Amino acid sequence: MISVFENRAPKVLFILGFFICFSLISVRVVGQVSQAVFACDATKDRKVVHYGFCNASLGRDARVADLVRRLTLQEKILNIVNGAGNISRLGIPKYEWWSEALHGVSNIGPGTNFSSLVPGATSFPQVILTAASFNTSLFEAIGKVVSTEARAMYNVGLAGLTFWSPNVNIFRDPRWGRGQETPGEDPLLSSKYGSSYVKGLQQPDDNADPSRLKVAACCKHYTAYDLDNWKGVDRYHFNAVVTQQDMDDTFDPPFKSCVVDGNVASVMCSYNQVNGKPTCADPHLLAGVIRGQWKLNGYIVSDCDSVEVFFDDQHYTKTPEQAAAKAILAGLDLNCGSFLGQHTAAAVKKGLLKESDIDNAITNNFATLMRLGFFDGDPRKQPYGKLGPKDVCTAENQELARDAARQGIVLLKNTAGSLPLSPAAIKTLAVIGPNANVTKTMIGNYEGIPCKYTTPLQGLTALVATKYLLGCSNVTCGNAQVKEAKKLAATADATVLVMGIDQSLERESFDRVDLRLPGQQPLLIKEVAKVAKGPVILVIMSGGGFDISFAKHNDKVTSILWVGYPGEAGGAAIADVIFGYYNPSGRLPMTWYPQSYLEKVPMTNMNMRPDPSKGYPGRTYRFYTGETIYSFGHGLSYSKFSHKIVKAPQTVSIPLDNDHVCRHSLDCNSVEAVEQLCKKSVTFDIHLRVQNKARHGGSHSVLLFVTPPSVHNSPRKHLIGFEKISLKGKSGTLMRFKVDVCKDLSVVDELGRRKIALGQYVLHVGNFKHTLSLRI
Repeated sequence: MISVFENRAPKVLFILGFFICFSLISVRVVGQVSQAVFACDATKDRKVVHYGFCNASLGRDARVADLVRRLTLQEKILNIVNGAGNISRLGIPKYEWWSEALHGVSNIGPGTNFSSLVPGATSFPQVILTAASFNTSLFEAIGKVVSTEARAMYNVGLAGLTFWSPNVNIFRDPRWGRGQETPGEDPLLSSKYGSSYVKGLQQPDDNADPSRLKVAACCKHYTAYDLDNWKGVDRYHFNAVVTQQDMDDTFDPPFKSCVVDGNVASVMCSYNQVNGKPTCADPHLLAGVIRGQWKLNGYIVSDCDSVEVFFDDQHYTKTPEQAAAKAILAGLDLNCGSFLGQHTAAAVKKGLLKESDIDNAITNNFATLMRLGFFDGDPRKQPYGKLGPKDVCTAENQELARDAARQGIVLLKNTAGSLPLSPAAIKTLAVIGPNANVTKTMIGNYEGIPCKYTTPLQGLTALVATKYLLGCSNVTCGNAQVKEAKKLAATADATVLVMGIDQSLERESFDRVDLRLPGQQPLLIKEVAKVAKGPVILVIMSGGGFDISFAKHNDKVTSILWVGYPGEAGGAAIADVIFGYYNPSGRLPMTWYPQSYLEKVPMTNMNMRPDPSKGYPGRTYRFYTGETIYSFGHGLSYSKFSHKIVKAPQTVSIPLDNDHVCRHSLDCNSVEAVEQLCKKSVTFDIHLRVQNKARHGGSHSVLLFVTPPSVHNSPRKHLIGFEKISLKGKSGTLMRFKVDVCKDLSVVDELGRRKIALGQYVLHVGNFKHTLSLRI
């Protein structure tokens, strides 16, 4: 007999999903293609065997240099735009750089298409829900599947090798339409997600040559980009005024981790200006930070048409030639768009650029293609050459999509006796709401065409008898079917309300202006709850959070789940959780604010830290001083977990040289985390005991926070480690976090310098706290 708490689900759900036909899916396909795009094809042109850049036995730098020296200026310019032109005399075909793989292979960019040969690819949950799993191994596993499917599609001419994903911008403001694409509001979680997903996409399966790439990832959008279109302010004209402190401790860490830890092959600069300069024309950000400080091994690409934007919309330069020169001299290698293709030659002619400046850009671009094997001849004779349509939408890949959704779903509220429901006890389940039987809504934006869909209604119907009512004609819910819904709920053994929003209310180029559920959704929920015969489970499908205090404090709404945009298998995953075949373990990766937050915080204010003199409460759990609906990291389980720090130091000493000024001063409240000090590797271990006190097993994300001394406007608390574990019922485990003082406990001061604060720190795990002192 299957316990309702075991983390497995009945086969009927998988079978149901597997046989959902593609007629449910709006498919944009192209004619069948069977040939990958690649250079150095000796079967078409024997001369290529004599070219150094086609000789795989030579070093990569030598091959790139050989190619660059053979090109004319115009041929070079053909290769600084995303739609790179062919150079037929050298056996180099056209190549489209722009493909997307945010949460599965997507056909949003022109580099990827679906066809009758490959009609769809595995569509994982939108990133914000995957991040809620707090599971780095899952982040990387998804990347591996996506890159395998991408290579399989490349081999039959349906995809490129360069994918402009992931999005690691900080979800700074709850109204942002693209927050759904990100790993949330925390720099550490975003950093871990970005570097892990990049590794999954890029690292060769055999690890034989770590310099080679399976596909090339791209971390975007650098930097301080988190406003699209809010009350007449759009991303094309917005100047993000950012302090150096906020830049270094909030906005930049995920990008730095992508480059330093993930070895990402590309970084994309954004549309907006930062402190008066377009990011794609800022030599400090591009050449200075990304390539200089972080040592990017790859290329820097513009967001699409952003060079044109800073000329036409921001009027940053007087002429288009000046704009082209500014971008290339700042360190831009590739223009998504045609602007550099149109104006670079004139910039050289006018003396604004040297041809060697273009050589630097194309060297980075060609080196990336070299690492991908693009110049090594027939891909069928290379690693991944045997991948094909059979490797896309496999049963294992689709099951991972379902498991990713289960791991991310967050149980926000659960009254005793509500969830999980028992399939044996539920004779009739009322399923109501505009998102109860949706398909495309579940996969969010930057989506592809999924292998199949399992809607919430289909997932629930596979387990019990259901009665379904749309409730609202769409998510705006202008006129709810209140009377019909009440009648249905009054006779059902339990009611599931699947509410929330979709891309019509949050998306790229469209930010929200309200944190309440739209239209008559709150009315429908409250009226149904009043008369419902059994438990009422509210399911919120969305990227961002809501002020649902009316439901949180309503005893008749017995349970609340946030399911993000849960991907192609979302309905099956929701059913797994509701009926206890999976014990929920997701935690919110962003704060849910009250509606009143919007009155105090304009979206254009980039400051993370509070300003009490202006009534400004700050942003994200690290700095926000106001009330919340649900906090970052909140998430319940059907089990009860306890935490205890069993071994940790009371005092940690920082080794300073005898002549250090702080050895002779009582006024030092921090010491600079300089390389010389941090090389001494001051670390200590935190040993935890985690216990599952319930009878039933489940997964659990352990989050370790620290509150530093109150100096340099430091965070109120911040995440320094997390790990997902699995515990059987009535069992426990010991786990260890290694804390690096320089890396984990340092803060950024007002000038952007990293400092180690001296004084008392408080470590938080669950409800348990431990105090330690950091001193000289």
